[in-house]
Amino acid sequence: MSAWTKVGNTNDFASNMGGCVKVNNKQIAVFNFKKNDSWFAVQNECPHKQQMVLSRGIMGDLEGAPKVACPLHKHAFCLKTGKHLSDGDISDLTIYPIKVENDEVFLRVD
Repeated sequence: MSAWTKVGNTNDFASNMGGCVKVNNKQIAVFNFKKNDSWFAVQNECPHKQQMVLSRGIMGDLEGAPKVACPLHKHAFCLKTGKHLSDGDISDLTIYPIKVENDEVFLRVD
């Protein structure tokens, strides 16, 4: 199992928006969902067209569950599970463990 890697401070990430970080040569989208004071990390690559854009996606919720929609083609994904929520046969997202301690944001990426 890999160690926790600091990817920034909480004030480095805008509320209700995503930011992109690179850990172990992987682009990861980090989201600060202010409504529930929750943090999520998923792959930055949208599986629809393999473009690194999810960190710029549109955040919202579906029945209380946080989601992000690809800014290019609007495919939506659950930020908790990575599950694809839109119509079509699109792969789910890889999710990454994330934690916040003393205003520092950490990811665990294998």
